[in-house]
Amino acid sequence: MSWWRDAVVYQVYPRSFADANGDGVGDLPGIESRLPYLRDLGVDALWINPWYVSPMADGGYDVADYRAVDPVFGTLWDAERLIRAAHRHGLRIIVDLVPNHTSDRHPWFQAALAASPGSPERARFHFRDEPNNWSSRFGGPAWTRLDDGQWYLHLFDTAQPDLNWDHPEVRAEFEAVLRFWLDRGVDGFRIDVADRLVKQAGLPDRPVRETGAPTFTENGARPGDQPDKDRPEVHAIYRSWRRVLDEYPDRAFVGEMWVTDPERFAMYLRPDELHTAFNFAFLKCAWEARALREVVDATIATHARVGAPPTWVLSNHDVTRHATRYGREDTRFTKRIHDAPTDHALGARRARAAALLSLALPGGAYVYQGDELGLPEVFDLPDEARQDPVFRRTGGVDLGRDGCRVPLPWGGDAPPFEFGRGGSWLPQPEAWRDRTAARQLADPASMLSLYRLALRIRREEPGLGDGPLRWLDLGEGVLAFARDPGVLCVVNLSGGPVPLPEGAPLIASAELASGKDGTLLPPDAAVWLRT
Repeated sequence: MSWWRDAVVYQVYPRSFADANGDGVGDLPGIESRLPYLRDLGVDALWINPWYVSPMADGGYDVADYRAVDPVFGTLWDAERLIRAAHRHGLRIIVDLVPNHTSDRHPWFQAALAASPGSPERARFHFRDEPNNWSSRFGGPAWTRLDDGQWYLHLFDTAQPDLNWDHPEVRAEFEAVLRFWLDRGVDGFRIDVADRLVKQAGLPDRPVRETGAPTFTENGARPGDQPDKDRPEVHAIYRSWRRVLDEYPDRAFVGEMWVTDPERFAMYLRPDELHTAFNFAFLKCAWEARALREVVDATIATHARVGAPPTWVLSNHDVTRHATRYGREDTRFTKRIHDAPTDHALGARRARAAALLSLALPGGAYVYQGDELGLPEVFDLPDEARQDPVFRRTGGVDLGRDGCRVPLPWGGDAPPFEFGRGGSWLPQPEAWRDRTAARQLADPASMLSLYRLALRIRREEPGLGDGPLRWLDLGEGVLAFARDPGVLCVVNLSGGPVPLPEGAPLIASAELASGKDGTLLPPDAAVWLRT
């Protein structure tokens, strides 16, 4: 079976993972130094956020050179060494690819700025004499005017001009970039905003609601009607990329598509396109049994139509950490809300149960760095420390994503908690002294110990990973399913303890109790049973 069908992938946000040179920013040698930790955690692969040359207007998602490593992270030699070292530890490397836009410092865009309207240099991007009504995903308009009167398109920050994927030079360049990194041994690519590359011909206005407001939200237009995303022409790009990837054995694509229609989502995962994609419906879902059951069923059915494995993800570098979300009255992820009342103990308890749920479901799973430590979102960062352009572009109304990107606490009793010798680019909470990896490794009841044991069992049990799922009925508010042969997963989302079926506990997210009806699973807890 192909490795990517049931891989557990650990997401590394390199600026915040480990700092080897003491400048307060994580780097590639820092990642290499922590490979034994990741190996012992039990993951199969690392997805590393962009390490390319970048002015960091959007944390590296504004790329100025796709074939070089930014000096803040190291060198190309460091990247090649990291890939080889990861392979020695039995870990695969998935690198981030950002094809929708470049940095405004990219040589192509600098040449476009120096050229005149209508020039070949400007044809690689979207320049026009009048803007349309499109909005930036980071807030504000999606167009910026130059001194010569023309406007250029940026669906994200002004420093991230969108490429014109109808241009043959753009398509040829990215196929060459794929080969460049494949030749250096990477095992796959995560494709940033994979659904947005192609724009509708003529760049028409987006549909308008009855209120007259442009429909800039994900659900503001019918599937297929949005001129700036999920265009049918995008699939030809991924078919051509797949032909490149298939020249290299055992490599894989994972797409980031915020496509809500399941039929259109599945089109990206057809056998000649992408291998896997992030399951945002599961990430956004409320901590409710019925809602989770519906998402799981829909996910499995959607992926089965095209023979692709599902994936399950709880957090990433763009969303509020789930240990915080699950401690709120509204447990969904809809947007980043910084002032909602949060029960942190409840959130941590649910995060433990969610870990066992996600790792027991069929297919692959993603673990965002710090999930295994139970890290919460950090909201009280000083404004001057924030670097996410969302904070600036919304005038501070949206605090942005820095709160889930605070550098990891590895050990010690005070910041920077062995992240590095020179502080950390975002301040860490003093309370994280109780959440360091070193302290949790010494505690068999910690979140880290739970993850390590769950991942070990997942690797040992043939029923876990890719394969079928069979639901069991254990009552209202309880998710229970069998992974044959021989493993049951039970998650209690009801308000009280529930009796468990026959079986020997393999792992539980909370202490089990005894009652007149047998072994009881407390609320907001999960258990794996051997039958």
